[in-house]
Amino acid sequence: MSTVAELLIKALADYGVKSVWGVVGDALNPVTDAIRREDRLEWIGVRHEEVGAFAASAQAQLTDSLAVCMGTVGPGAVHLLNGLYDAAKSHAPVLAIVGQVPREEMGSDFFQEVDNHAVFADVAVFNATITDVDQLPTLLEQAVNTALAESGVAVLTIPGDVGGLDLPKHTRPPRFVPRATAGAAPAERINEAVRHLEGAGKVTLLVGQGARPARAEVQELADRLAAPMVLTLKAKDGFDDENPFEIGQSGLIGNPATATAFDACDVLLMLGTDFPYRNFYPEGKTVIQVDVRGQHIGRRTPVDVGLVGDVAATLAAMLPSLSRKEDRHHLEHARHKYEAWRERQDHLTDPDYDQKPKGILRKTVDNPDGRVRPELLAAAIDRHAPHDAVFTSDTGMSTVWLSRFVRMSGTRRLIGSYNLGSMANAMPQALGASALDRDRMAIAFCGDGGLSMLMGDLITAVSHDLPVKLVVFDNGRLGMVKLEMEQVGLPEFGTVLHNPDFAKVAEAVGMRGIRVTDPHEVDDAVRETLATDGPVLLDVLTNPDEIAVPPKPALTQMKGFAIAKSREFLASPE
Repeated sequence: MSTVAELLIKALADYGVKSVWGVVGDALNPVTDAIRREDRLEWIGVRHEEVGAFAASAQAQLTDSLAVCMGTVGPGAVHLLNGLYDAAKSHAPVLAIVGQVPREEMGSDFFQEVDNHAVFADVAVFNATITDVDQLPTLLEQAVNTALAESGVAVLTIPGDVGGLDLPKHTRPPRFVPRATAGAAPAERINEAVRHLEGAGKVTLLVGQGARPARAEVQELADRLAAPMVLTLKAKDGFDDENPFEIGQSGLIGNPATATAFDACDVLLMLGTDFPYRNFYPEGKTVIQVDVRGQHIGRRTPVDVGLVGDVAATLAAMLPSLSRKEDRHHLEHARHKYEAWRERQDHLTDPDYDQKPKGILRKTVDNPDGRVRPELLAAAIDRHAPHDAVFTSDTGMSTVWLSRFVRMSGTRRLIGSYNLGSMANAMPQALGASALDRDRMAIAFCGDGGLSMLMGDLITAVSHDLPVKLVVFDNGRLGMVKLEMEQVGLPEFGTVLHNPDFAKVAEAVGMRGIRVTDPHEVDDAVRETLATDGPVLLDVLTNPDEIAVPPKPALTQMKGFAIAKSREFLASPE
């Protein structure tokens, strides 16, 4: 005879779940005990449930399969929320198993009781409480199947007196169903799109992560249409490597080539993207959008032809009807501008850059303390990292440097909180990636603010032998917030961080710590970090005044920046 907890855990292990993330606690003790006795599952006890939810979100995104986290009654469940929101906005199938007070106390405002249905109502595609053994296995099936079918978060609540209950003798095992396979968009819509594309002089592609399984079809399309390919940040993972049509990102992390490609095109073709920044879309263009989610069509910019369907299947149906454009000028001009921009960026990775005279290739950013430029650090990591590494990045300036200087070559993968935009995600997501395969390197681009927010889980990397490489861009600032303030003319305020020596903190918890303050030591330190077995934290003091210029900086931004710098100078005690 099985208990509720035993059936739950056996079913998840049978399905293929490899790890469960969380913090042990009373309401879920029968569940964690069932995990203890299940050899196919690894329990990874974190120091904060948010870390467990972030880690599960990363695993779900990397495998496109179910991942699991847990939080016990009340505060333990609430702590999961931020990581679960990341999973929800990243369309990651995650099952959150949460505790509740005993059934007889539910609704009485008992110690630690919270209303899980209310707490998780906004984040979950499925949200139910098991109150009777007869509800199994149906509720478990619904939770898992809904998380997979809707690529979202399912929350299953187990009161403290339910997990250990015996099930009826002939309780059937749960039956989970595979995801539905999406097909091509309707033929008449494809034909309409073809008419626009055939009649267009210049076409630009905006490619998102949803097109990742369609790499071959997208590249064939770009070749047929002689179309430059603007990538969203999440599309670097899949389209960055050996792509003669790619011209980088748009948005605040973009470059002038993408702005030119948007401005010059007659037709903008969006593939598997929900790129949110409206002010970076071109105006007055014919827009065609292909997405498997109909609710995404037209919600960012007006769309003339919307095609609801799988990108690969839709393009496979479209390509035979498209002729090859002989005029390649639009593509070649965008690529030339992109390569010229990248060449200018490469100058920033010279360790002696700050000692050179200011000029055309020399920025005017001051660096009086001789701190390491973040561009140099990011480029060194790209140079030495394995071609199958998994990268994560904290929201903020560390993501900017990754987007510009790290190429997703080979089978590299990229995960970040790029839809929710949370702080502190890089380290937990790297833990999740590392637990999937400890032989595959996981490298986190950590901001100093992000790392310090959840720094307690450095201990998790050590205690569970997760060989993550944590690279801290230690500029002593909330860098992106600083830039946001200065762009509108405000002097920075509240952004200065009084950091510890992060390398010494790492050493204190049993992790290898390396600290760098000299630009000429960066390359050797990165090489040593990546070559060292086990978890390593590389703390690099970087220049807080390095900025990322958007593709088309507005006059108001430049004016605001100048005003802010003047105010900061006048307020300086020196």
